[in-house]
Amino acid sequence: MPELPEVEVVRRGLERWVAGRIVADVEVLHPRAVRRHLAGGEDFVARLKGHRIGIARRRGKYLWLPLADTDASVLGHLGMSGQLLVQPEDAPDEKHLRIRIRFQDAAGTELRFVDQRTFGGLSLHDNTPDGLPDVIAHIARDPLDPEFDDELFFAALRLRRTTVKRALLDQSLISGVGNIYADEALWRARLHYDRPTATLTRPKAAELLGHARDVMNAALAVGGTSFDSLYVNVNGESGYFERSLDAYGREGEPCRRCGTPMRRRPWMNRSSYFCPKCQRVPRATS
Repeated sequence: MPELPEVEVVRRGLERWVAGRIVADVEVLHPRAVRRHLAGGEDFVARLKGHRIGIARRRGKYLWLPLADTDASVLGHLGMSGQLLVQPEDAPDEKHLRIRIRFQDAAGTELRFVDQRTFGGLSLHDNTPDGLPDVIAHIARDPLDPEFDDELFFAALRLRRTTVKRALLDQSLISGVGNIYADEALWRARLHYDRPTATLTRPKAAELLGHARDVMNAALAVGGTSFDSLYVNVNGESGYFERSLDAYGREGEPCRRCGTPMRRRPWMNRSSYFCPKCQRVPRATS
């Protein structure tokens, strides 16, 4: 599933190619693509037509397009395979094209939502006073947000009776850090994923947060991380950060720091990758 850097790459593309354009027409080609819009596909189309798209916004892994002349936004759920593509109007339809949005201008491009597995979709929601779609009002700010409060994060982290990786993936505490970048930040901080948060000193927590920011900024610089053809930016291009990963996906390969073979362990229906020497198992979980 796309994580913060991948979603931010898409957001920047939408800001460049879609912001300010007025919707001329919308085609919903698969009902599952608008299933989160509870009023149905026809209502989705009617409420979108004729409105101007504002500057794309993001919180964590959530992406939305404000309608500049209303108090509503189009929330994009990319799911496992969703893609928002800006394509020439005369380009052949993608095999898994689900929604098409045309605009009232002569730019010659349209916005397409393509989703092979149909887990994602688009939906319209009312905004909160802060400009967020109301269904994501509970999502915390992400570490790349200029208004992210480090002190509040540290205080909340110490109060949670949980482990450090669970805390990093807790969207009510900190958003945008998914499985890949959590493993990368933990490797850089030399922390085991099962380390209790209550045992983290403030300097160590600050170091971990800094590593999370660094690894996500590094991923942003090269367009995100792509392990297959399903994640692409709005121009259909893949990211290249997987070539720089230090932990995730490197089971059996030597740790780039000490040479010990990296390990993978099942974790919450996912996997955790770590170095058994650099990231020692906490005594409480041994």
